[in-house]
Amino acid sequence: MNTLFDLHEPSGFDRDGLRERLRTLAARGVFIGGSSWKYEGWLDQIYSRYLYQTRGKFSKKLFEETCLAEYASVFPSVCGDFAFYQFPSEAFWAKLFRQAPPSFRWGFKVPEQISVPVWPVQPRYGATAGLENPTFLDAGLFEQAFLRPLEPYRERVGVLIFEFGRFGKRSFESAAEFVEALDPFLGRLPGGWRYAVEIRNADFLTPRYFDCLRAHNVPHVYNAWTAMPEIQEQFAMRGSRTSDLIVARALLRQGRAYEDAVRMFSPYDRVQDVNQPVRNALRELVDVALVDGQPAFIFVNNRLEGNSPATIVAITD
Repeated sequence: MNTLFDLHEPSGFDRDGLRERLRTLAARGVFIGGSSWKYEGWLDQIYSRYLYQTRGKFSKKLFEETCLAEYASVFPSVCGDFAFYQFPSEAFWAKLFRQAPPSFRWGFKVPEQISVPVWPVQPRYGATAGLENPTFLDAGLFEQAFLRPLEPYRERVGVLIFEFGRFGKRSFESAAEFVEALDPFLGRLPGGWRYAVEIRNADFLTPRYFDCLRAHNVPHVYNAWTAMPEIQEQFAMRGSRTSDLIVARALLRQGRAYEDAVRMFSPYDRVQDVNQPVRNALRELVDVALVDGQPAFIFVNNRLEGNSPATIVAITD
């Protein structure tokens, strides 16, 4: 049966073909999507421009408030990076989940109040910039402020990602010291949810780190990021498969700063820098998940190549 979103195929982009490939993969437990979804650069690719007009003109407000429904008509999943910056309210969650079908699977980054040990020295942190975060790895706060409001939608949440930014020596001298803090925290987390851990210190990719995750059946997030080994290299590390779930986030080309990627690629309307190593690695993860019958969540960011829908077409074609 055709839907409203099928009536006006965006020109020059095989949205229907992508939709069918992603649906086939999702039916086998492999969920692929973007990092967020509110990108005007995807108009005439994923989004039908006519749906977001008010009085004959494009409405940015209408687009940002409603485009999730059209996104979810193509993609089976998305990573909600926005959750890193706040504890969303019950009303927020209710409005968000209403816009996507029950079959849609969400990944969410856990708020930084849980995963940042020292507040960055940046203007938005105000008087707390540079100070230690007293709620770092606070499992009680995480459960009360984040999981409880999410509870009505538990079955639709695929994975919750603890993103740990690059630690300085002030926070952790070594992987062993980090694991000493991480291990009891993971042990205190409520059951019934799938968690994943993403780190940005390449030297923390040690057997002790992987053993800790394995003990709690928590996957390491294979991540493409400026100061991390390539995803294929991470995957090849002994013991890196720590769970029955595969999670990957393709974020940045190795060696490229986030700000440079934003400047180079905005408004994210086309691929501008093909990253073949990451493409190959993501294909490999998909193949492994399918062969082993393991679920997987793979999220692709615009900042990797310039346009994540086209990147996803390439890795699933």
